[in-house]
Amino acid sequence: MTVYLHNAILIDPVAETETLGGMLIKGGKIAQVFVGDNTPSTADIAKAESIDCQGKYLAPGIVDIGVKVCEPGERHKESFRTAGRAAAAGGVTTMVTRPDTTPTIDSPETLEFVTRRANEASPVRMRPMAALTRDRDGREMVEIGFLSDAGAAAFTDCDHVVQNPKVFARCLTYAKSLGALVIAHPQDPSFSNGAAVTSGKFATLRGLPSVSPIAERMGLERDLALVEMSGAKYHADNLSTAASLPALQRAKDAGLDVTAGVNVHHLTLNEFDVGDYRTFFKIKPPLRSEDDRQAMIDAVASGLIDVISSMHTPQDEESKRLPYEEAASGAVALETLLPAGLRLFHSGDLTLPELFRAMSLNPARRLGLDAGTLSKDAPADLVLFDAHAPFVLDRFTMHSKSKNTPFDGQRMQGRVIATYVGGNKVWG
Repeated sequence: MTVYLHNAILIDPVAETETLGGMLIKGGKIAQVFVGDNTPSTADIAKAESIDCQGKYLAPGIVDIGVKVCEPGERHKESFRTAGRAAAAGGVTTMVTRPDTTPTIDSPETLEFVTRRANEASPVRMRPMAALTRDRDGREMVEIGFLSDAGAAAFTDCDHVVQNPKVFARCLTYAKSLGALVIAHPQDPSFSNGAAVTSGKFATLRGLPSVSPIAERMGLERDLALVEMSGAKYHADNLSTAASLPALQRAKDAGLDVTAGVNVHHLTLNEFDVGDYRTFFKIKPPLRSEDDRQAMIDAVASGLIDVISSMHTPQDEESKRLPYEEAASGAVALETLLPAGLRLFHSGDLTLPELFRAMSLNPARRLGLDAGTLSKDAPADLVLFDAHAPFVLDRFTMHSKSKNTPFDGQRMQGRVIATYVGGNKVWG
């Protein structure tokens, strides 16, 4: 099938440009990119399905690291079918899924199961991550080699920090020998266990258990020391505090193979959004101060932080309709990642190429995926969107099974018009 998309503003995160043009898609790949008045040959146009993009934005599809799909174990919260539909509606063309399921994805058999289920049910691409230790309990390393051969994109225990430095160092050393990527959630558990919000005046006034931002810095400093010792590839999945950034900068300056990500909620919300104990705003790590939020934005703009992700974490109503300190952490965000991220564009903090560098190009590069660009011969995984279309979010119209979004009822800008995976329209 040949498709000709034209009259679009092309967002190129590699060249960091926004240009009026179009592209020709053949066999699921980008065959040619046209800028300005350049067009395909008459013969090519005659064979193609011609789509007028009406001056809207066309960008590489989003590659979202850290999506939780609750298969196996908790399909009542999210399935590959509903997560895939939500991803397509949000312009996400590749979900990089977490292993914190029941049972944990820590063997080739469970990895094969989720891969097969995704291929059967999801309209978008899925790359599964595997656990770093058995059952994510931080004691016994998984078979990294076998799981890599089975298709694991990376290895992570998610928010279960490997507390024993000997075990973590052994995992890093073994991953280094196989060229595997280790993804960690920097945190000092002895500080952060049981915390619901960030420490400070607001937490004290609300009487909520809190954690100092220094817990994140302590966890990151330890991880980076072990990365320096082992030489492994390492990605910090969810930084949220200004206190962590100097350590990250030093690691990059020293030439360590280190990258970092940030949750879109930590870029667009702060600790005061919790308000009167609104549990849909309870995420992990907790929402931070406004100074931290701005520091994270500046770090994304400078390239110090490489990736913006949704950290999509479905929770059912029963687990959220509890007192704040008892409620489950997490928010669904596959459908809100793009409009939430566009808040940074509308505020002037990030350009669209910078935004898609962090949401598409960098995560694809970190995982070694042939995605995230508008280059010739790249897969035609694309999102066509109107960055200025206003709407009020109604969580009950979302495609995720769970509806735990902090953006319910908020005014947002940016609607996905169409999503393409391998040149096939999967949304719009």
